[in-house]
Amino acid sequence: MSQSVARLLVESLEAHDVDQVYCVPGESYIGLTSAMVERNSIRVIVCRHEAGAGFMAAADGRLRNRAGVAMVSRGPGLSNGIVALHTAYHDATPLVMLIGQVERKDFGRMALQEQNYSVLLGDITKQVIEVNEPDMASEAIARAFHLAESGTPGPVAVILPEDIFDDQTDAPVDRPRPAVAAGPRAADLEQLIDMIDRAERPLVLVGGALMADAVADPAVFKDLNTFAETWTLPISPTHRRPQLFDARHPNYGGYMGIRVPPALIDEMKRADLMIALGERMTDTVSQSYSFPTAPQPQLPLAHIWPDPNEIGRVFRPDLGIPCSPHELIKALLKRGAPENAKRRADWVAGLNAIHTKLLAKEWRPTTDGVNFAAIVCEIDKHLEDDATVTSDAGNFGSFLHRYIGFRQGQVFLSSVVGAMGSGMPMAVAAAMRRPGTQVVAFMGDGGALMMGNEIATAMQYGVAPIVIISDNAMYGTIGMHSYVRYPDRPFMDGTRLTNPDFAAWAESFGAVGITIADEADVADGIARAFAVKTKPVVVHCKTSAQQMSAWRRYEPSATLP
Repeated sequence: MSQSVARLLVESLEAHDVDQVYCVPGESYIGLTSAMVERNSIRVIVCRHEAGAGFMAAADGRLRNRAGVAMVSRGPGLSNGIVALHTAYHDATPLVMLIGQVERKDFGRMALQEQNYSVLLGDITKQVIEVNEPDMASEAIARAFHLAESGTPGPVAVILPEDIFDDQTDAPVDRPRPAVAAGPRAADLEQLIDMIDRAERPLVLVGGALMADAVADPAVFKDLNTFAETWTLPISPTHRRPQLFDARHPNYGGYMGIRVPPALIDEMKRADLMIALGERMTDTVSQSYSFPTAPQPQLPLAHIWPDPNEIGRVFRPDLGIPCSPHELIKALLKRGAPENAKRRADWVAGLNAIHTKLLAKEWRPTTDGVNFAAIVCEIDKHLEDDATVTSDAGNFGSFLHRYIGFRQGQVFLSSVVGAMGSGMPMAVAAAMRRPGTQVVAFMGDGGALMMGNEIATAMQYGVAPIVIISDNAMYGTIGMHSYVRYPDRPFMDGTRLTNPDFAAWAESFGAVGITIADEADVADGIARAFAVKTKPVVVHCKTSAQQMSAWRRYEPSATLP
């Protein structure tokens, strides 16, 4: 039966279990949005910026372990959304972005906002699929989702000319491709067991692929904990994946984030085996390719990741297993732990002792604003076991990883690659996807005025995240790097910001605004924020610039240069 391409596309998205999409409406794909609204089977979330729409789709993809969907218009619309593609590509996050294009008769004429998307997006997507024939529309959607969700997940762009939506086609809906998951070979299991059995000081890093497994199967955490306990292994969540192991568990081996504190990383470097379990092994996790060293690690390395093309791409592993990390854990649990596993108890306890000391709720007051540690420690008292925490990029994030004892069952969302602006839109997406649960967004004053406008989207769709803004009147991370690299040069003028009253800004949207300007106000201000349940809350925290991060403080004088 003949139908329009727009209708076929909507039915194809339905077949892939898409129930909501994020967009900034544009004329180049209005034929598709009008069909969606008419059919009323997929919720169209209207956002305020294409980057916000893309970040929301990326967050949605992580929350469901399915590709989130964003729609953007050609040219400027896509240009705004590219930061989300970059994030999804580097973060291994499944995302399908539908992009409007000029009419087919105008290809190659440099028509209004025309671009060659295969060239433009070739380095930040897994594939660019151009739909120039009506009969290939559904196939393109099926291929896009399969690629986005397979192997190393990532973004796929689907290019849709403006004039194709009203064309008629007899093509059927192309059904979703079945997921393909490789399991560990028996020989690989035997080799890994032997490596673990011989190791006196093994270190297990758990990362993003394990998080994806946990979305698909809640038993992941129970199995991981059993594995750690029975095999006597320390477990270290990696950069911006803190919720993968309970920070209070005695087998917690320390957080393997960016710039690990010396006391912890020095002890970790005594390891005689590293198991990267569902961790891609980026420069942030490997401490700028120094632990393990690239390309030849200084200790035996077993790398478990779903995509064989990723294993060995940077580091030479002694053993590479291209499979789901959960499948590996289950296979090892079936084999049973070696008899002498308990001999590693002191190694595990030593790492955990350092971690516990670093997690202590201790900080020194500051004279130029509130030490953000006081804010974060107070918030940790209010976080529920199923809370979602989102974080923008910036040094303020270090306080979260130092002072919040993340738990399995909580959700943490951020741009792992460090793109600013993700905190607010990811919080809005989480509040939509996980109604009735706490959602707390952390951001700096820089990121707040990049994508903070998506608080309007929260208001429009009736969700109520709590937004914590650390306002130290500067781009704090860049200020710290400037000071560290060039300590004798002034750095404030190159990083200084002039900010609005963020509480009043919030109230202008209809949200609740709260200001914390003194450490004495922290407990009451945070309690008030968590008491609001029906609308967004913005807590404007006037924080210290001297306390540059959770670990670094500017000391030479009371006045910053």
